[in-house]
Amino acid sequence: MTDSRYAGTELEVFARAFHWKAYVRSETHAYLTGDVLEVGAGIGAATQALNDGTPSRWVCLEPDPALAARIRTDVLPSLANCEVAVGALSDFDPHRAFNAVLYMDVLEHIKDDAAELARAADRLRPGGSLIVLAPALPWLYTPFDKAIGHYRRYTRKSLRAIAPPSVREEKCAYLDAVGMLASAGNRLLLHSAAPSHAQIRFWDGLLVPASRIADKLLWNCIGRSVLAVWRKAP
Repeated sequence: MTDSRYAGTELEVFARAFHWKAYVRSETHAYLTGDVLEVGAGIGAATQALNDGTPSRWVCLEPDPALAARIRTDVLPSLANCEVAVGALSDFDPHRAFNAVLYMDVLEHIKDDAAELARAADRLRPGGSLIVLAPALPWLYTPFDKAIGHYRRYTRKSLRAIAPPSVREEKCAYLDAVGMLASAGNRLLLHSAAPSHAQIRFWDGLLVPASRIADKLLWNCIGRSVLAVWRKAP
């Protein structure tokens, strides 16, 4: 990310995806303890959804100064354990270590994703967790992905392939099987340039709750997103 200004315009649209954020929270909560570093925190929507005040310290690292300012204004007043730092992980204080490093729909924006995860693993304390949520399935890649700076979409295989050697896998699962069908329909039939507020409300209100059931029935074998959690050796 050579230009620190974020090119996407979808952050506001997805910020109100409350059912989706609750689903992600249920899948990640157990790993978000101690000191947490959230890389690419955006406007703080994921921070507000995932940070319930339990972690000792939650650092929002955001390369876009304007978005970081939004977090200071909109998020920090309600979360006493939260702080903001401007920059990328490569710029961040190398002496600070964390119990969890978190990438919520961020890794796909980083050209050298393997090097990024290696840096993240170096910031983990023994026993710490590296958590990545990313868009799944390369065949779902659309002009919208390109417009907001996505280099790629992942499969479980491709995400596992860039795991640092110092961590071991805790889980690697697809999420949102029903939402995947909607994304496929949009790609093949509707060709929408970007999701509308109405589409996000429909997906979040109806499809995400259905996916929470379908994903379990399908053993998380397919989905619109992929979630990986790795643990550093104690």
